[in-house]
Amino acid sequence: MSSYMILKSIHMLAAYITVALFITRLALDVAGKPGWRKTPLRWVPHANDTVLLIAAISLLFVTGWMPFVHHWLTLKVFLLVGYIVAGVFALKPGLSVPVRIIAALAALIQVMAIFHLAMAKPVLF
Repeated sequence: MSSYMILKSIHMLAAYITVALFITRLALDVAGKPGWRKTPLRWVPHANDTVLLIAAISLLFVTGWMPFVHHWLTLKVFLLVGYIVAGVFALKPGLSVPVRIIAALAALIQVMAIFHLAMAKPVLF
């Protein structure tokens, strides 16, 4: 198996795990179980996201893709920043429920767009 396929598989698995962990933490908050903040669920997503980022950067080196040349990749990076910001607001316990719901929806919409761009790699402009 080529290094590209190994890195891509690691990247994809880590991306799926990231979304699953985000949804799990949201569900626990909605269920009124904020105790997850004192468990490994507090730091495991960060460890997984580190793996995700390392795999992404490694894929850039292996493929030669450049974020500001391949516009779908540039958009993916901007959506990622948006997903992170929205995710922080969605999981922030001090914010009102409506704000957290809107942030959670924004985060999930952005991650769906990221997945679409990753699969379609469209020519944007």
